Amino acid sequence: MSGPRPRAIEIFPNGEIGIAWDDGREDYLSARRLRQECPCAECVDEITGERRLDPQSVSESLRALSISPVGSYAVQFQWSDGHQTGLYAFDRLRQIAESQR
Repeated sequence: MSGPRPRAIEIFPNGEIGIAWDDGREDYLSARRLRQECPCAECVDEITGERRLDPQSVSESLRALSISPVGSYAVQFQWSDGHQTGLYAFDRLRQIAESQR
């Protein structure tokens, strides 16, 4: 992995996820948007890549309850809807953030 890496990831009281990158950039992502982009096998078909999760089924009030590092390449969120299996690689987090700009 050669792209930017998070220096810090924080859950804000308003529900946003703040990411401070090692290249100086800062991004603020909605918990709902990140949950809609969950890459786990329950949310995305492993063979076809087809999204199984209906984005509209994710509640507007969804919140991240915790963030856990996964090795040196990803983080895992525990969501208020009970979901927690998605591993968000740093490059994917950056892509999601760039798509919001």
